[in-house]
Order: sequence, then C-alpha cells, then structure tokens
Amino acid sequence: MRWPIAVLLVLVVALQYPLWLGRGGWLRVWDLERDLQTQRDKNLKLEERNAALDAEVGDLQSGTAAIEERARYDLGLVKPGEIFVQVPRRGPPLKGAAEKPKPAAQEEARQ
Repeated sequence: MRWPIAVLLVLVVALQYPLWLGRGGWLRVWDLERDLQTQRDKNLKLEERNAALDAEVGDLQSGTAAIEERARYDLGLVKPGEIFVQVPRRGPPLKGAAEKPKPAAQEEARQ
C-alpha cells in the first residue's frame, strides 16, 4: 500500500516542477513582472523629462522671452542701458576678509 502513495507523490512532483521552476514557470513570471514594472517606472520618468524638454523647445521656438531669460540667467547678459547690481549673499565671511591688517605702530610697540 505504500508504493502507490510514493508513485503518486513522485508523479505530482514531476508535474509540479515545470509549473514552478520550468522555463515558463511561476518564478520566472514573477521575475519578469518585477522587471517589467521597473522598466515602466523608468519609462514614465523619461516621458516626463521628454515632456518638459518638448515644452522648453516650444518656448524657444515661439518667442524671444525664453531666449532672453536663458541669456540673462545662464550667461549673465544685460540689455544696453541696464544697470547690473549684484547683491552678496549673507553667510560666514571669507577667510582672507576676517583677518584685518594691524597698523604698523602697534607692531613696533610689541617689539
């Protein structure tokens, strides 16, 4: 009575092997679905980037405002007759600016 159970068990394992571990098995399908989702995420990011670039190209082709903005901010250009004013950022002073030169009279007094 034990050998029919063993034969059936071996038969079930033999039938299940291709389903789970074979070329088109569930494990392979899960791996491919994960890879597919990763690729879809990458494609979505690239589509968003392409849409932004397409909008920028449209701006550059339709008018001079976008070109002027790029020239001002990226290249630092100004129009004739304009005055350029640069405001320094607040922050820690530079190393060289922190050291003030001492007057010659103080140095001679120390010696």
